[in-house]
Amino acid sequence: MPIYQACQWFGVTPQAYYQARKRDLRKEAEAQLILALVREVRRRHPRMGARKLLHLLQPSLASLHISIGRDAFFDLLRAHDLLVPRKRSPHRTTFSGLWRFPNLLEGMEVTRVNQVWVADITYILTEEGYLYLALITDVFSRYIVGYDVSSSLAVEGALRALEMAIRQASGALESLIHHSDHGVQYTASAYRERLAQAGMRSSMGAVGNAYDNALAERVNGILKIEYLLDSLFPSKEQAIETVAQAVHLYNFERPHLSLGYATPAHIFGLL
Repeated sequence: MPIYQACQWFGVTPQAYYQARKRDLRKEAEAQLILALVREVRRRHPRMGARKLLHLLQPSLASLHISIGRDAFFDLLRAHDLLVPRKRSPHRTTFSGLWRFPNLLEGMEVTRVNQVWVADITYILTEEGYLYLALITDVFSRYIVGYDVSSSLAVEGALRALEMAIRQASGALESLIHHSDHGVQYTASAYRERLAQAGMRSSMGAVGNAYDNALAERVNGILKIEYLLDSLFPSKEQAIETVAQAVHLYNFERPHLSLGYATPAHIFGLL
């Protein structure tokens, strides 16, 4: 049926039909541009959440004169299977030591960098066996100040992460609070002595309560879920390289909702 007759049949003018068709074609073109931008970001940040993606893409969308709301953006990603599913893994990395420190964070307001660090250890699976990633994160900026990848859960890996954090810190660390779980790495005498030498105070959450070290658990989750550290790596060497890249991207490129969409490096004072 010719377009003119079809328009008559449905009671619309040919002009209205062509205008609607033009709008539809433009919307489809805009959707394809948005998807291309999303895939480019996901190439570096494989599982970045949709809210952060939308924030990160706003300058590019504005330059293309594209406007899209949050719900429409979520719908577009959902339609193309680009929403990120959440995962959890059960492997145990915490074995409680005998030493105990009180929780110094209860009721405390964190107002600056290098006031509180949180430490935790997670695992990485490779075809050559497990690796263990020790992380130390500055609470105020969310910046990962120290990390280490080791084939062992021994204290040496946690100590190397601590030494990196001390080197990266600006200013005196006197009275800085180091918060962790009761893992044997953090209760070991060598670790406690190094904290004391640097003038830091030890703080620990309740045994078996992950919520007492929630930020450290959150950082672990972001690195695993968004940067694919929960993958099975073919070799330990590749896993170590991927960890280094993930930490850099997390620190310097990933916007944080809790930081007003700033990056940890910006709040930590490195940008």
